[in-house]
Amino acid sequence: MKPFERIANPREIRRKLRMNQQEFWSRIGVTQSGGSRYESGRSMPKPVRELLRLVHIQGVELAKARGDDLEVVTYLKQANPRLYRTLRKAALTKNIRKK
Repeated sequence: MKPFERIANPREIRRKLRMNQQEFWSRIGVTQSGGSRYESGRSMPKPVRELLRLVHIQGVELAKARGDDLEVVTYLKQANPRLYRTLRKAALTKNIRKK
């Protein structure tokens, strides 16, 4: 399993990223108190889980993401999944090298 693949424990993800609650949760539009409740075990709605995955696991900056970009990704994923996986792997490798 890849690091952060599961989103069962957002506190663990936040701590591995060395972020405080305010910084971590505000990036996905959740208040610090709301994030604290999720970290304490309250059920996280699917849209919040998906935003957490996109921002803190996939590294997508919401301020830079545009609707048409996401539509292209969705189309590519469905129309040519092999190419999508190849491009995704290349992008992840490039991001790892930057850090």
